[in-house]
Amino acid sequence: MSTQLTTPVNRQSAEALSRTKGEPAWLEALRIKGAELAETLEWPKPEKTRIDRWELTALGSYKPEAELRSADELPESLKELSGNAPSGLVVQRNSSSVFKQLSPELQAKGVIFTDLETAARDHADLVQKYLFQAVKQDESKLTALHSAIWNGGVFLYVPKNTEIELPLQALFYSDDAEATFAPHILIVADNNSRVTYVDNVVSAYTAEQQALTKQAVVEVFVNPGAHVRVATVNHMADSIIDLTIRRAIIENDARIEWVIGDLHDGHILSDTQSVLKGNGSSSDAKVISIGKNSQQMSLTTGAVHIGRSSESNMVTRAVMKDSSRAIINGITKIEKGATKANGVQTEKVLMLSPKARGDANPILLIDEDDVKAGHAASVGQVNPEQVYYLMSRGISKKDAERLIIHGFLAPVVSEIPIEAVREQLKRLLERKLEG
Repeated sequence: MSTQLTTPVNRQSAEALSRTKGEPAWLEALRIKGAELAETLEWPKPEKTRIDRWELTALGSYKPEAELRSADELPESLKELSGNAPSGLVVQRNSSSVFKQLSPELQAKGVIFTDLETAARDHADLVQKYLFQAVKQDESKLTALHSAIWNGGVFLYVPKNTEIELPLQALFYSDDAEATFAPHILIVADNNSRVTYVDNVVSAYTAEQQALTKQAVVEVFVNPGAHVRVATVNHMADSIIDLTIRRAIIENDARIEWVIGDLHDGHILSDTQSVLKGNGSSSDAKVISIGKNSQQMSLTTGAVHIGRSSESNMVTRAVMKDSSRAIINGITKIEKGATKANGVQTEKVLMLSPKARGDANPILLIDEDDVKAGHAASVGQVNPEQVYYLMSRGISKKDAERLIIHGFLAPVVSEIPIEAVREQLKRLLERKLEG
């Protein structure tokens, strides 16, 4: 059975979708509210990017998929992306979760790692407490719409004083352009816990590609003293529009680390924000992207300082080819009362074509006097002196430029915590650079 979704999503379609899935009443009500809000709200308006001109209505239909008995049943091209996943793995294909696994050791410690739909039934009180609390339903038409149609997803809960050494992993893949693809990731790290979560988002179409809008929302709650690292690599076909919003709420003496590889081939709206709510909280965000052809990208990274002595660091590096365009925004907001806060950001764009365009916009919004804040932004071409130096050592011009580009992106690539994912990222970088 499939439920056709259209834009604007209405109350009836949201209700039908929820009942098809057999969801609890509170979740059905949440979907209905999202559908009603979507009819009245506007799309996000990122700086200098008219996403309302993109094809945002190709949402597809909810199509359940058959579950896998093991990760070995994944397509060969996707098996390596799981990185063996000894701690845990969740796999979503198109509209639904098809595989989930968590080590017995972590289960015994009270760790929950499953798809969000299952968690909403089995751990309703916990999920309901946090779902759409970092990213509000009424933030925009996008968030409202997502709250009505999301599917599959991930729920990760780490109990107090629990440290997970090996990363937990998820794989989201689309191989049917007619199926809704809208995962929602919800991560809750309780007091003094520690965890690393890594996911891959890919497409694998075998038929003629059709337009599809992929929506994703990531909500992370980092409770006092906890440390969460989130790493993601997004790579899908150019016929897919990628709309992803990420938010983290960081409490006292807690820390979030973002490592984001936005290597998607189609248009991108990527918005990542850390809300430093607690005293002594900290955030570190690293983002890389490569634009090619006529691709348009809006990449925003933000930190909101509320707690005293909070710290944030943001690094974004983009390489632009052909006639691609990127608007890169770094936003540091220091609220009144966030004394001793320290916010630093750096945006760098490397241009490989005279037709490409990259705008780096560092933004500081400061409402407190006793703080530190700094920014650096640069847009330029490959340094000819560096090329000349390498060529003087017997390296060809093409190889010299490639080495410089890889060195430009290396500070982010090296942060990927799983070797298999890190190697995949390097291959994607090479493929996009070679065209």
